[in-house]
Amino acid sequence: MHLLHQRGPLHDLPDTPQAYDAVLADITEQALARLTSEGNLEHPDCVDDIGDTSLGITALLALAWQRSKDPRLPETVRRSLAFHLRERVYREDNPGYPNLKARGTGLPYARYVLEAGAHPIGDWPSTVWALLQAVNVLDTADGLVADEQRAELIEVAHGYWRWLTEATFFNPQEAGNQAIGCVVGGLMLARHLPPAEGKAVRSRAIELYADEIRAHRVRDRGALLPPEHGGAYDNNYGPISLSFLAQAHRVSGEEMFAEDGDALARYIDARLTNGGFDNGGPRYSEQHSAFESVLGLRYFGRRIGSDLGRYRGDSRWGRHAVNADGGIDGHFAFMLVWQIQDSTRWHRTPSASTARHQLRAGTVSVAFDDRMTPAVVEAAGTYYLPAAVNRQHGFGPVLDGFLLCRPMGEVRVRDVRADGLTAKLVTKPVVGRDHVLRHVRSLYVTDGTSLWLTVAVERLDGTPYLLAGLPYATDDGDRVRRTAQAQVTSAGALRLTHPRSEGVDHFDARTETTQQQAAFALAADPRGYGNPDEGWRHLVSSTALEADPAPDAPQELHVFAVRYGPKGLFTPAFEHGEAGLTVRTEAYTAVIGEAAGDASGEPELTLHG
Repeated sequence: MHLLHQRGPLHDLPDTPQAYDAVLADITEQALARLTSEGNLEHPDCVDDIGDTSLGITALLALAWQRSKDPRLPETVRRSLAFHLRERVYREDNPGYPNLKARGTGLPYARYVLEAGAHPIGDWPSTVWALLQAVNVLDTADGLVADEQRAELIEVAHGYWRWLTEATFFNPQEAGNQAIGCVVGGLMLARHLPPAEGKAVRSRAIELYADEIRAHRVRDRGALLPPEHGGAYDNNYGPISLSFLAQAHRVSGEEMFAEDGDALARYIDARLTNGGFDNGGPRYSEQHSAFESVLGLRYFGRRIGSDLGRYRGDSRWGRHAVNADGGIDGHFAFMLVWQIQDSTRWHRTPSASTARHQLRAGTVSVAFDDRMTPAVVEAAGTYYLPAAVNRQHGFGPVLDGFLLCRPMGEVRVRDVRADGLTAKLVTKPVVGRDHVLRHVRSLYVTDGTSLWLTVAVERLDGTPYLLAGLPYATDDGDRVRRTAQAQVTSAGALRLTHPRSEGVDHFDARTETTQQQAAFALAADPRGYGNPDEGWRHLVSSTALEADPAPDAPQELHVFAVRYGPKGLFTPAFEHGEAGLTVRTEAYTAVIGEAAGDASGEPELTLHG
């Protein structure tokens, strides 16, 4: 089976002006065929996320007219705009909406579901989206709508802003993408208001960003990130936040948006595999965005000099939101408007900079988590997740069911490039059940095709093995397919084991259950509201690669050596002396210095082919 949402890299979609004109032409034909006598452009099957959708298509048609001057569009834009202003602007409080600070204000807002009292929790983001669709119409409809209609739209848009920032609590879902989107709406709205009002709205937008978003960023893997649904980063919403930061910088020129976007972009670059696969988040584990992410990934990929467009999006939403029948849905249409207006082109080569939380060369990559344990290993087109044993997750030595990968002290990293090889040495002090402090040294080396992992630790009593990952997915053309197979070779005996127990807390890669499905099954709240990352942490056991120690390791050490990638000759040899542990393979020789390292305690590593 294929993973549902992770499809082709986003930079594979043509983004020339001609390609975008073709997209707008298709939208135009769909809209003209759909337009009702009332002026409604909503998809007939749309139920939720609906309050902004007709206006979103109106904004796309206004942009299409600006670029093509299609004579059929002015009347359609005016009629559909009139429909939104007449039928989709609500001023009476929605029964059951829990986040109002002031009742009966009469300020306009958009509904997530049109029926009164039906799922009102989504009204805040729906109003953000309606504000953004409205300011896009204002930006592109000069000469297209009458002054009276334009004035009414400005009044409603200003009312949306006031409802979001005065009548309700700001960012009630603690969703960074929604909050930054609101700020962008204020920045864009300010340009259409009288100078004094516009200055006040712009100042308030920047103040909200600084005080309510920037000041509450969450640290993960060395980066400060806008919090998303109670976590640091979500692989669906994180790139969307990046797009909002790009638009905020384009509109305002304020450097803090660029600085924060650069930081988020570098973080995404470090966690994203070479093949564009990513997994994990506080709202979704595998549900990827598509056109909503293009602006940010393209804009900041160019700024930081890296190929962020390798991110695998959901190509079903490659250009715009669609409903089940493939017909256009106006949800989030403002993002397509912005990416068409932005002239930035994709940066298509990897960054040459070394990143602490990433090892990447050729078709091999390792993304490390905050503890410098692999979060995803990629080699030969296969992706490995951390395996689970006795509720412990990661890669590392296991003794009597205890996984030695959680650091008890500072984790040190040394990066080396030599003779076409790229290497990362990670040293961790760890404590086992016997309370003995040991140093686990993990050496990752790649030639761009294979990945060699050598793990050394002071000799353990008993019969330890290396937990070497959970084979989870593999590239299959422009899709990602589930797998339970691995291309891995080991110096010691190698086993692919599967859980002996059944149940949602035992993940068997041979089944068709996805990581996201299992994670939500273990989460405290329903799908879309629970934290799948938190749920996945409750996993007791999983399919796992288990590698025995190398049989010819030095007597005082346990050494594990595996190679991910094409199978072939693998005959590592080890020697332990005053200089440290020497590792010789068919591709390289490396010397891992003693745990004490150099004079500053940093680990030492020498490498040559």
